[in-house]
Amino acid sequence: MTKTVQIGNRVIGGGNPILIQSMTNTKTENVADTVEQIGRLAAAGCDIVRCAVPTMEAAEALGEICRQVKIPVVADIHFDYRLAIAAIENGADKIRINPGNIGDASRVQAVVDAARERHIPIRVGVNSGSLEKNLVEKYGGVTAEGLVESALDKVRLIEDMGYDNLVISIKSSDVLMCVRAHEILAEQTDYPLHVGITEAGTITSGNIKSAIGLGLILHQGIGDTIRVSLTGDPVEEVKSAKLILRTLGLRSGGIEVVSCPTCGRTQINLIELANQVEDMVADIPLDIKVAVMGCVVNGPGEAKEADIGIAGGIGEGLIIKHGEVYKKVPEEELLGALRYELLHWK
Repeated sequence: MTKTVQIGNRVIGGGNPILIQSMTNTKTENVADTVEQIGRLAAAGCDIVRCAVPTMEAAEALGEICRQVKIPVVADIHFDYRLAIAAIENGADKIRINPGNIGDASRVQAVVDAARERHIPIRVGVNSGSLEKNLVEKYGGVTAEGLVESALDKVRLIEDMGYDNLVISIKSSDVLMCVRAHEILAEQTDYPLHVGITEAGTITSGNIKSAIGLGLILHQGIGDTIRVSLTGDPVEEVKSAKLILRTLGLRSGGIEVVSCPTCGRTQINLIELANQVEDMVADIPLDIKVAVMGCVVNGPGEAKEADIGIAGGIGEGLIIKHGEVYKKVPEEELLGALRYELLHWK
C-alpha cells in the first residue's frame, strides 16, 4: 500500500479511492475562463485539476483561481524554478515539476524549501520524450527501466534535500512500455502514483489507448490518481476516467448507460438518442444502469440486465423496467418520460 498524500481537501494513496484529474486548456492568466472551465470539470466529476504555469502572470493568477474553485489546483511547472515558488506562494495545492529541467540542485532546493514551508506535495514527473541522454544510452533507447531509474533518481534528489511529500508520475505514449514501467516502479517505491498515458491522441485513439493502458495498470492494484489525456475538451477526459474506473469496479455511483450497436431493425435515431440520454443523466445521482435500445423487437430482452431502459419503435417507444415493458409513450416523449422515471426513482 502506498503512502497517503494530502492535496488540498483531497487525499490520495493509502488505499483511498482513486481520484480523477484533468488539466485546463485555458490561458491560466485568464482567471474567468479558467475558473469557468474548472467549474465544468468539477461538475463532471473531476477531483483535482492542473493548470499550466508558463509565466509569472499565470502563477499570480492562481491566487484568485484557488479562491474561486472548490477542488485542489496543481501548478504545472517547466524550466523556471521561480514559477514553482510563485505558484506555491499564491496558493497552489500541489506542484508538478521535472527536477531535470528545473535547473541545478540549488534551484530544486529552493522549490523544495518553499513546498516544505507550506506542506505542499510535489509531483515528480518523468516523460519518455525527455528521458536523459545517459539513460537512453545505458538501456539502448527509451525503455521502461530507464523511465523508472530516471524517476527514482529525481525522488532521491528531493529526499536528500529532506522532503518526502511526493507523488510520482512516469508517462509514455507507448502503452505497453508505460504499463511495464508502472509494474517495475510499484515494486520499488511506496509513493502514490499518478497514472496516465501521455499524448494519447484524439477522442477515439486517446480513449482506446487510455482504456487499455490504465486498465492493465489499475487492474493490478497500481495507481492512486489518474488522468486520461485527450486532444479535446478536458471534460471528456473526466467522463472517460469515470467510465474506466467504473468498468474496473473501482468506482461506483452515477448512472451507467448501455446501448445496442444499431442494426437494420433500428427504427429510431439511436445514435442521437443514446447521446441525449448520456447527457441527460449526468446530473442525476443514481447508481443504476440505463439501457437504450433501437427497436421494440429485441429491446425488452436485451435490456433485462438494466434497471430501466427505453426502446424505440415507429412513432412510439417503450419504457422497460427490470426487463418488463412498463409503459408505451409517443416517440417524441420518450426522452422526457425516461427522465421523469429517473427523477422519481425508488
